[in-house]
Amino acid sequence: MRCIEIKAPGGPEQLVPAERPVPLPKTGEVLIAVAAAGVNRPDVLQRMGLYPPPPGASDVPGLEVAGTVIALGAGVTSPGIGEQVCALITGGGYAEYATAPARTCLRFPRGFTAVEAAALPETFFTVWHNVFERGGLKSGETFLVHGGTSGIGTAAIQLAKAFGAFVITTAGSDEKCAACLKFGADLAINYRTNDFAEEIRAKAPDKGADVILDMVGGSYVARNIRSLKSDGRLVNIAFLEGSKTEIDLLPVMLKRLTLTGSTLRVRDAAFKGDLAEALRRNVWPLLDRRAVNPVIDRTLPLAQASAAHGYMETSRHIGKIILTTSFNA
Repeated sequence: MRCIEIKAPGGPEQLVPAERPVPLPKTGEVLIAVAAAGVNRPDVLQRMGLYPPPPGASDVPGLEVAGTVIALGAGVTSPGIGEQVCALITGGGYAEYATAPARTCLRFPRGFTAVEAAALPETFFTVWHNVFERGGLKSGETFLVHGGTSGIGTAAIQLAKAFGAFVITTAGSDEKCAACLKFGADLAINYRTNDFAEEIRAKAPDKGADVILDMVGGSYVARNIRSLKSDGRLVNIAFLEGSKTEIDLLPVMLKRLTLTGSTLRVRDAAFKGDLAEALRRNVWPLLDRRAVNPVIDRTLPLAQASAAHGYMETSRHIGKIILTTSFNA
């Protein structure tokens, strides 16, 4: 099969086409003929040598795929051969074939193409777990997500709005802020021209947020704490500005705040399977009726993975970047 390998840690040019044997599904896994695969920030970090795959995972990048099941490992009864699924995987997505735990596979939402379905797993698993399970977002609460035009941001805006939250987001231009408002945000703040903490204090209900989803870290942490209401929850899923910062913990105690975070890649298939079931119950009905939609910036062929990474690193994209194989997408 054709795939994309990381020749050595470094820039996008280190992603090179290669050929490898088609992987075999292990017990509890399926083999998917990949039609499309999502590009995500963790893939970029892996390429740079900063986010190695967990033990036993493929060193081929790619954490989400969509395609057709063509073989079953021992013990698998569902999904069946011929079914179209998208799946969260620990690696191996930038390839014509990939294995996936059967429990992390979800059927294509009604009417979805493979490109649309490939935009779902990494983003929606992450948002559901961190915003609704760890963050405990409830209807009527105020939610802030940073990076509103990222794949995570566009999904978080739509899901939070669908479940009844007042949604605030930050983005790096007036154009991106306008896009966030179209996706359903109630307030979009240009972080290059405004201090989001001051804007929230002036314009948010009760002058604060109940839940914040942050992938920036660094200098944002103190401002996030300042922006939270009493009993608020800050959830970190990445640290684009760095994981180390100095904060005053007194407001954490006085406002009874919760600071938490998570990463999904290292969690076991059973945990991810439970997340898949939660998505099947709570989110897939929204996707089936197009109440929530993946936002896709562009698609590129698998052989242009380096160009896809280069584009992601410009941060000009709005939504997901998807790679397609020669299979029907």
